[in-house]
Amino acid sequence: MPLLLLLALVLSLAGCAGHQTRVIETPESRELKGWQKPYAVDGLRYQPLRDHQGFSQRGIASWYGKKFHGRRTSNGEIYDMYAMTAAHKTLPLGVDVRVTNQRNGKSVKVRVNDRGPFVAGRVIDLSFAAARQLDIVDTGTAPVEVVALGFAKRQGAQVSYRAPVSYDTGHFALQVGAFSQAANAERFAASLRPRFGRAEVHQGYADGRTLYRVRVGDFLSLQDAEIAKEQVRQDFAGAFVVAFE
Repeated sequence: MPLLLLLALVLSLAGCAGHQTRVIETPESRELKGWQKPYAVDGLRYQPLRDHQGFSQRGIASWYGKKFHGRRTSNGEIYDMYAMTAAHKTLPLGVDVRVTNQRNGKSVKVRVNDRGPFVAGRVIDLSFAAARQLDIVDTGTAPVEVVALGFAKRQGAQVSYRAPVSYDTGHFALQVGAFSQAANAERFAASLRPRFGRAEVHQGYADGRTLYRVRVGDFLSLQDAEIAKEQVRQDFAGAFVVAFE
């Protein structure tokens, strides 16, 4: 179910259906807006994407309706079960996506304004209105394809979006640490190469400071990277998936 709470305002809060949620503050996330910051739900960490470009995903869609109608969503809006909106765990809030029911070929365009669903195996939670148009209200769930379209900028009656490519395949790594000193990052990366085969240090900037981020592994699908992240959680509790730049 969706988070339905304004993450930008609080650091520790309880989501719907008993989900315990907290925003994760790190040196890298200080300059981000509240809804862009990494967050944890029931002990699992989620890293919102900075950009929607090229995003497509297949998985199970569900929907939420009357129980949450009138409550606040993650971007501060009031949830309207009759509006064409959706919840997604990592896509930028406000982005339009096209959702296609793989069983019947029906498609809808919805705007992501909430976080969720936090149920294993589900990739998007649709409003009642969107679910009705896709004919999944009665079944509750359906296999779908989610394609990010962009932030709508209309010129007259024309709306254009960049055609995405799949994020299901590509090159992904796990970020397992960040250091203020390059030498410390290099030593940490060297210690991890025997285990992961590939361990690199990437220089970045956050809150006016230089950081050296240690990233390990080379996974050819987002799913493989997510599985690896769960396998190393005991050793690297804050690990999260990144795409190679």
